[in-house]
Amino acid sequence: MKITRNVFKYSTFIGTTIMLCTGCDTRKDHISNAKQADTKVDVAMPSIEETQRIAEEGYIYGLPIVMNYAVVYEYAVDKNSGQFKAPFNQIANDASVFTYKDTAVITPNSDTPYSILSMDLRAEPLVLSVPAVEKSRYYSVMLCDSNTFNYGYIGSRATGNEAGNYLVVGPKWQGETPPGIKKVFRSSTEFSSAAYRTQLFNQEDMPNVLKIQEGYKVQPLSTYLKKLPPPAAPTIHFPKIDKEMVSTGFFDYLDFMLQFAPAGPEEEAIRAKLARIGVGAGKTFEFKDLSPIHKTAVALGMKEGNSKVDQYLDKGMKTINGWKVGSLFGDRKFFNGNWLKRAAAAKGGIYGNDAAEAMYPLTKTLANGEPLDGSQNNYTLTFAADQSPPVNAFWSLTMYDAKTQLLIENPINRYLINSPMLPDMKKNVDGSLTIYIQKDSPGQEKESNWLPAPNGPIYLVMRLYWPKETPPSILPPGEGTWQPPAIQKVL
Repeated sequence: MKITRNVFKYSTFIGTTIMLCTGCDTRKDHISNAKQADTKVDVAMPSIEETQRIAEEGYIYGLPIVMNYAVVYEYAVDKNSGQFKAPFNQIANDASVFTYKDTAVITPNSDTPYSILSMDLRAEPLVLSVPAVEKSRYYSVMLCDSNTFNYGYIGSRATGNEAGNYLVVGPKWQGETPPGIKKVFRSSTEFSSAAYRTQLFNQEDMPNVLKIQEGYKVQPLSTYLKKLPPPAAPTIHFPKIDKEMVSTGFFDYLDFMLQFAPAGPEEEAIRAKLARIGVGAGKTFEFKDLSPIHKTAVALGMKEGNSKVDQYLDKGMKTINGWKVGSLFGDRKFFNGNWLKRAAAAKGGIYGNDAAEAMYPLTKTLANGEPLDGSQNNYTLTFAADQSPPVNAFWSLTMYDAKTQLLIENPINRYLINSPMLPDMKKNVDGSLTIYIQKDSPGQEKESNWLPAPNGPIYLVMRLYWPKETPPSILPPGEGTWQPPAIQKVL
C-alpha cells in the first residue's frame, strides 16, 4: 500500500467528512448506468417537514455505507486513485505501516502492516487461508461488510495462531460446510472486506511479517473444491465518487449500495421511510429534479443528521480523565438498529475493532475540557509503574491532526508510541513512563519518549489490542478497573 501520489482529499459537505476523489467525470455520466436492473421511479415527495426528517434519518443510516463505498472505490475499483490496493478477490499486502501519505481512511492504524482484501461474493463464496503464526505474535483478520458490521474474526484471539481455512459467504448463499473448513462466516452484503493486521515488533522484524503475509491466501470455493466455477456475476459499472458528486449525490450512492444489501429486520422501518423520497435498491434519487424547497429540506436534514453524529461522538461515550471510552464497533446484533452509534463509529474512525479485539480511548482535550493544541502548549502523559494499559497483545498511543484525523508529517517519522518500543524508552526513577507530546523535540535525552504533535489541534487515540478481561482491565467499556491517565499541560 505504498502511496506514490496523493490525489484523494477530505472534503466537507454539510459537515460530513468523507474520502473524495478529485478529477472524476460528472455524476450524471456515471450514476445513470451504475445500478443493476435500475428503473426510474416517480415519487410523490412527502411534506417539507417529513422530507427533512427522512433525510436526517437517512443520512445517519447511510453515512457508514457511503463512506465504506468511497474507500472500496479507491482500494479496489479506481486504479488511478493513488490509494489502489488490488482488484476484488485479491489480497494486497503492505510492506510498511501507514504514514501521513495514507489518506483514504481516517484515524489509520500505524501499528501493524495491513493486508487488504475487497470481496465480491455475488458469484460464489471465498476461502480464506491463514498460515501458522508464532504464538508471541498477534495477528487478526477482521471481516467487515458494506453495512460496516464486523461479522467475524480470524486470528490470535478468535481462532488461535494455527493454520486454517475459513469460508466467507454472501447473504444469499445456501450450502453445506465443505471439508477442511474450520468456520463459516456470513456477510450481510454481497460486497465485503477483510482487514489483516499483523504485528510488527520493529523495523528489523519486517521480513518476518512479509513471510506471514505471503501465507495469507484467498480462492473461490469452486477452486478450493476443484470443481467448475458457477457463472460469473454481472459486470457492474461502479459510479465514480468525488466532491461534486457527493455534494448532490449522497443518496445516489446509498441507492447503489443498497441493491447489494438485503434488509435485515431492523432495517425495514428506515428502508420504508427512504422509499418515500425515492431512495432504495432499484430506485433512482435525483437531487437535481427536486423543487428548490425540497432540496433545502434534504440539505437541512443531512446537516442536522451530521450534527447528531458529532454530538454522539462527544457525549455518547463515558469521559474518563478527559478520554472518551466506549464501544462503537460490532456486528449486526451489537448495533441492533442503532444507526446513530454506527454512524458515529464510522465518522470517529471507520473499520474499528470490536471491544474484545481492541479498545480505543480517544481525546482532543485535557481532563478539564481544554482543547489540546500543539501550536500553543506542550503536554505529557505518564503511566505509573506497573499501570500501563493491560493487554494480552500490545498497546499504542497514536497522534493525529484533529482537523483531518490523519497522521502528521514530522521530523523523526514517528506517528505513535507502542509497547514494543518500551525497551528503547527511558523510565523515571520511580518506574513510571512519561511520554512527551509536543511539536518540537524535548531534547536529545528525552527524544526516545517523544510523540511529535501537529502545529495545531491534537487528536490522540490509544489502541489496546486484545484487552485483558480480568482486573485490571479496561473492560467492560467505560466501567473497567483500569483507567487511562489524564494528559498534563507543561507549565
